[in-house]
Amino acid sequence: MSRQIDRRFLLGAGAAALGTVATGALAKVAPRLASHEGSDDKPYRKAVKLGMVQEQLPLVDKFRLLAELGFDGVELDSPNGFQTDEVLAARDASGLPIHGVVDSVHWSKPLSHPDAAVRDEGRAGLETALRDAKAYGASTVLLVPAVVSKGVSYADAYHRSQTEIRRVLPLAAELEIRIALENVWNNFLLSPLEAARYIDEFYSPWVGAYFDVGNVVRYGWPEHWIEVLGHRIFKLDIKEYSRKKQQEEGIWKGFSVELLEGDCDWPAVMKALRGIGYQGWGTAEIPGGNRERLAIIAERMDRIFAS
Repeated sequence: MSRQIDRRFLLGAGAAALGTVATGALAKVAPRLASHEGSDDKPYRKAVKLGMVQEQLPLVDKFRLLAELGFDGVELDSPNGFQTDEVLAARDASGLPIHGVVDSVHWSKPLSHPDAAVRDEGRAGLETALRDAKAYGASTVLLVPAVVSKGVSYADAYHRSQTEIRRVLPLAAELEIRIALENVWNNFLLSPLEAARYIDEFYSPWVGAYFDVGNVVRYGWPEHWIEVLGHRIFKLDIKEYSRKKQQEEGIWKGFSVELLEGDCDWPAVMKALRGIGYQGWGTAEIPGGNRERLAIIAERMDRIFAS
């Protein structure tokens, strides 16, 4: 893709994206790995980010605590400060799988940065995360692909991030680890049609979506995104959002609400997920805490998945 994206290109591409997403044509030219990490008896598996466990415990005991509370897995940041042997020992002693890894440098060293040296560092961080995911037995690396700002145009963010991700795809294929792109408040990929097009342009089964349900509520409806993204969704982040708090206290305060107490229409979300045949992981990304707090989160996630 040319770095110069003019108005005619955007209009033509937008119309093409709408048509191909609506007909499913892009799904045929870029077959993907199915997102079936669930099972008939347990189609949805609940997890948390490791940082949500705020008991002062050794790593292995944090894993054991999550297993005791009924969580099916956990997700770690990478690059991180852990020794691989320590992580594997915690996993094996607790029996708690590490289903995914979160790229820990994608905000500080974004793949859309104007400085090539920073992009190189960001790409190196993604490569480390992919290797850690393989070592841990995970299946995905969560990535924020780009950040648009006053100094980084939308077109440049689009081009630069795709270029850097393509450079990593041979490693992802070799390791058999999928790169899952999260929808966040990064001023980028602001509609499901555009997100679907961005993913499909890789023509790779190793790139898909890590769909964050709560992040959409401020400006849309999660079930609409799920219907469009469809098979592209590899995994889910579970959080809540309140439009009332947004209006009264500010946009970031919208997240200050418990699961099931905001404006996520969970029955509609689950209906949409069942409609696309999604089975797999849902990971809470909300304030954590001690054993009691984590138990509440586990119970509410069960209610969400059953809705």
